[in-house]
Amino acid sequence: MRSTSRTSRTSRTNRKPRAAKTAAALLAGALTLSLTACGGDDDKDSDSNATGAKETGTTVTLPKLNGESLEVAAVWSGAEQANFKKVLAEFEKRTGATVTFVPAQDPIVNFLGSKIAGGQPPDVAMLPQPGAIKQAVDKKWAKPLGAEAKAELAKNYSQGWQDIGKVNDEQYGVYYKAANKSLIWYNAKVFENAGATEPKTWDELLTTAQTVYDSGVTPFSVGGAEGWTLTDWFENIYLSQAGPEKYDQLAKHEIKWTDPSVKDALTTLAQVWGKKDYVATGALQTDFPASVTQTFRGGDQPKAAMVYEGDFAQVNIGTAGAKVGTDAKVFPFPAVGDTAPVVSGGDAAVILKDSKAAQALATFLASPDAATIQAKLGGYLSPNKSVDNSVYPNAVQQKIAKALIEAGDDFRFDMSDQAPQAFGGTPGKGEWKALQDFLTNPKDIAGTQQKLEADAAAAYGG
Repeated sequence: MRSTSRTSRTSRTNRKPRAAKTAAALLAGALTLSLTACGGDDDKDSDSNATGAKETGTTVTLPKLNGESLEVAAVWSGAEQANFKKVLAEFEKRTGATVTFVPAQDPIVNFLGSKIAGGQPPDVAMLPQPGAIKQAVDKKWAKPLGAEAKAELAKNYSQGWQDIGKVNDEQYGVYYKAANKSLIWYNAKVFENAGATEPKTWDELLTTAQTVYDSGVTPFSVGGAEGWTLTDWFENIYLSQAGPEKYDQLAKHEIKWTDPSVKDALTTLAQVWGKKDYVATGALQTDFPASVTQTFRGGDQPKAAMVYEGDFAQVNIGTAGAKVGTDAKVFPFPAVGDTAPVVSGGDAAVILKDSKAAQALATFLASPDAATIQAKLGGYLSPNKSVDNSVYPNAVQQKIAKALIEAGDDFRFDMSDQAPQAFGGTPGKGEWKALQDFLTNPKDIAGTQQKLEADAAAAYGG
């Protein structure tokens, strides 16, 4: 999920660095306390929480829409798509409307452009980047949200999550899905056999990786076929090492990619990507789902011991037949600098064809009713603060969700999703391609910086 991803691109990043550092420390601390405790007691906790979970309530009034039809486009596939369709089915049940899910291709803005050019735009699109929302507004595709949807947002979302769905102070997006993108999942049996421990710092991560390697298992699985996973690696290192102020500046291209801080981050990243046999073979041919499943298949001899990605990896862990909290455990992305990073992403519902039905769907997606349905199914995290924490299916997910909500407005959004899509969100181009090339040749730090800066300058307009 490039979900991984952004109002105008500046509005949500202008946080005070001190406040952001404090929030990052609090969130990382909360995750450290909760996620490292995901051992044998998780089953007991999960069962008790599941039985005490609240049923999906009716907190929002929706109009009767018998005979109306809607199309909703998103890049989601597999279990993610199937779970979202259950949310749409509930909307159909309550309103009488018929909703069709339209599978979209990356980049979704290009997909939507072809649909609009053909006179067949979907009614609603789930956009994974604030930059994509701004582009849809600039092209006059997107329609502002109505009073009902905005009221639901005001009631259920922190100001920060409302703001990243705005362009020029007008509300266009409902951030239905969020992600905590500062997590590393690991095969518990491999760690146990190797005598490896969960690291808290980057140096400790390298030590853990060597311990795993010495036990006969490749340390890391990387889904390099999809460039967004590589940008996420970079962003976590950069945020922790360079700090939130530099992160905000680079996100807005106020400093160049040839800046020494970028060199430092790439040098650090190369300590994993450039270490012989630290990354499972075929990384550039491995997509994100496979990068997860190959970490949790093969018993105590999987293709790799660890895989970096967000909370949404739980869906793929389940596909591999592994159980979160026992077979698959997780720790926060280790601190490279003074503070562990906290990077978030998200997908926003944006109306392309204004109608009573489309506005009603946006209102529904802004309510806790919709989010609760998908939260129960796992592999999903909502920024909606009115969702009862007990509905998440296991203790790991409950604690990740709680930490995200308690962070309030002080979070950093995925940097590449803040960028123009040509730079930060297009397969085979821009940052995605430059980091794929860097994965192939981690020694070429200067060349990678020059390529990143040239592509960024073109995309940002100088």
